[in-house]
Amino acid sequence: MNKKGIEMAIAEVNDSGGVRGKRLELDERDDGADGGKAAGIAQDFVANPGVVGVIGHVTSGAMVAAAKVYDAGRLPAIATSATSPELTGISPWVFRVITSDSSNGITIAHFASAMGRKRAAVLYENDAYGRGLAASFRRSFAGQIVSNDPISATLTNAEPYIAYYKSRSPDVVFVVGTENSGLVVLHEAKREHFTSDFLGGDGWTGIVTDTAMSEGAYVGTAFTVQDPRPEVQRFVSDFRARYHVTPDAYAALGYDAARMMARAIQQAGPNRAGIREYLASLTDETAYHGITGVLRFGPDGDPVTSAYRMTRVHRGEFDLVAPGAGSGQ
Repeated sequence: MNKKGIEMAIAEVNDSGGVRGKRLELDERDDGADGGKAAGIAQDFVANPGVVGVIGHVTSGAMVAAAKVYDAGRLPAIATSATSPELTGISPWVFRVITSDSSNGITIAHFASAMGRKRAAVLYENDAYGRGLAASFRRSFAGQIVSNDPISATLTNAEPYIAYYKSRSPDVVFVVGTENSGLVVLHEAKREHFTSDFLGGDGWTGIVTDTAMSEGAYVGTAFTVQDPRPEVQRFVSDFRARYHVTPDAYAALGYDAARMMARAIQQAGPNRAGIREYLASLTDETAYHGITGVLRFGPDGDPVTSAYRMTRVHRGEFDLVAPGAGSGQ
């Protein structure tokens, strides 16, 4: 979905005449969410004078590894969906369009507390994303943390965790990871008729592919198709027409990062230092008004404002929910 959003943005820019009269070209590389591979790709980009900016990387671990290369090579990069707090201030050449887990964890924890939940269990994938978001949630949750356990991204059996939760009776379970481990946990919870609320972060965006298992889960996200703004609805309509699927937060974040980079090249020219300076100098007046919100960056490269909000899955869609809304699964 990141890839689709980026490609759609660049296609729109080129269809409108390109940048400074020239078409933008994408050099697409797959880092496999692997830090070592990401660093190698970053080295290739730095060494190629034709590359003036990077859109990505997608995952936190890959972006942290690549950021150090971009810093040394003085190449500007806008991460799409990498949320680890480790990225905050990592380099003046690195930005991101999604808020840090330091902020997102607070939003999710306050939401759980506002729903009246007082006992939370936490499962987290043991990587930069999982550790960062889980730690932020634990610090911010007003109630008791009854369990805190690392899991593998390739988790295949959640029976021990759900069985344990049935003895500890948490009223909310926060699972920090991707849709793969998340669906395993949700499947086991339904199998054992365990009815506590389940929360996930933006890594759970893909759980809606399984409508039966994801129904009723709460998910933090930077985007929802329910956003009534005309530009959002145009984006949703155009995305569906192009790809025959509904865009999610990953698509919207990729789209915004690509459009921001294109605008930076338009303003500064194909000059790496000029592009970085333009991105760093955005103000309230010159901020990019994107699909995920109004975007400009603080000195640490993080977005100044947050569009992160809580949703609840219903029939394969993310319904916006206010703090305190909903209970049970």
